[in-house]
Amino acid sequence: MKIRTSSLAELKKKGIRFAALTSYDMHTAGIFDAAGIEVLLVGDSASDNVLANQGTAPITLDEMIPFGRAVARSAKNSLVVIDLPFGSYEIDAEQALVSSIRAMKETGAAAVKLEGAKIDQISRIVESGIPVMGHVGFTPQTVHALAGFKVQGRDKKNAERITNECLDIEKAGAFAVVLEMIPAALAKEISERLQIPTIGIGAGSDCDGQILVWQDFAGLSEKTPGFAKNYLSLRDALHSAAATYRLEVQTGNFPPADKQF
Repeated sequence: MKIRTSSLAELKKKGIRFAALTSYDMHTAGIFDAAGIEVLLVGDSASDNVLANQGTAPITLDEMIPFGRAVARSAKNSLVVIDLPFGSYEIDAEQALVSSIRAMKETGAAAVKLEGAKIDQISRIVESGIPVMGHVGFTPQTVHALAGFKVQGRDKKNAERITNECLDIEKAGAFAVVLEMIPAALAKEISERLQIPTIGIGAGSDCDGQILVWQDFAGLSEKTPGFAKNYLSLRDALHSAAATYRLEVQTGNFPPADKQF
């Protein structure tokens, strides 16, 4: 079944939780789609998980486009959402719209995501017929302004600020909002107050959906965030396979006779 933004709303209404993973290429997109993952996010996390940058800020829209195109072409049923990278939407609503149109037109994604309570930007994009996913709490693009990788909303003042941001994002027309690295109790309260689905990452188990960076999910990352879970040990498996291959090359056991013409 093809997942659309309305599908997520229906799942929330029915109390059925959904799963999301990042993806940046045809292979993971095809595999995750076949596994039934409802949402694939072409995240700006490609910056530090694919392009070897420090953090997400360096990646550009030009660099995001090929990742988005590969995922959108490969996913048959999953809802494909692409991040608007840092610098592509902050100036004003028109810049955000231009970037969103380009992201949608050149990739085939079904929606865009942007960080922070950029209400004017969200409203302008939505008014133009492009679905928008919000993102509050810890926002990686502005990690320096947040004084590092810290849980947000622990105190009453910031908890209220984050809640109000979510309500404003919903009012602006977003179809969902990511809650990153906030207390589980706060995420639960927000999820209950919003009509649109919430997607948690380091935000407890009471969000309507959950998302992980696929390299963390698969145990490929060198260091996994404390809130993530490795569902396999891909890094170890690849290391072992590469070492075995090298040894077989050195000893003349690869290619074997049945692999030669």
